[in-house]
Amino acid sequence: MSGIKFTRRGVIAASGAALMTPQILRAQEVGQAAREFSNEAPVSRNASSFATQRWQDHFDSLGKGAIVADTISRALHYWSADGQIYKVYPTSVPATEELTKRGYTEIVRKKEGPDWTPTASMMERFPHYKYMPPGPDNPLGTHAMYLSWPAYIIHGTHDTRKIGRRSSDGCIGLYNEKIEELFGMCPVGTQVRVI
Repeated sequence: MSGIKFTRRGVIAASGAALMTPQILRAQEVGQAAREFSNEAPVSRNASSFATQRWQDHFDSLGKGAIVADTISRALHYWSADGQIYKVYPTSVPATEELTKRGYTEIVRKKEGPDWTPTASMMERFPHYKYMPPGPDNPLGTHAMYLSWPAYIIHGTHDTRKIGRRSSDGCIGLYNEKIEELFGMCPVGTQVRVI
């Protein structure tokens, strides 16, 4: 005999690994095929893959605070006015390039328990949309921070499936618990850059 010792545990582990190999290879093939047919660069979806940003690359000073919303990595970066706090949050981003506005703006108004009125362009595309008061069906979630650009908002969402995806009509969405935290740290006048 060759001196190889077979144990019940070893045989079960090896069998399990052999059974999983086709699924792992198939997942890699599907991922590769999706990248080949997509015009968009591959984007990781977990928080550990977010690239750290430096506020100095975007703003001259921190002012009342600073936010960079990165539509490529689908992350929002926040710095406090004194630079002591730096937070990164996963976000939803606009569904298409046509809906994406990039550049500099600022928070001009904040509202806890926002109501929602669809814009004229939304009504053209989705005639069934209607006004929604605050509550669990409201697409703005529990908190909203309105930007100086009309109809662009950083807000929460009750639909957590949207985070990490191209799913909004132009806004930046966060989990409700994360927008509540950010809402508490950002005064009106916080500068924002969408990249």
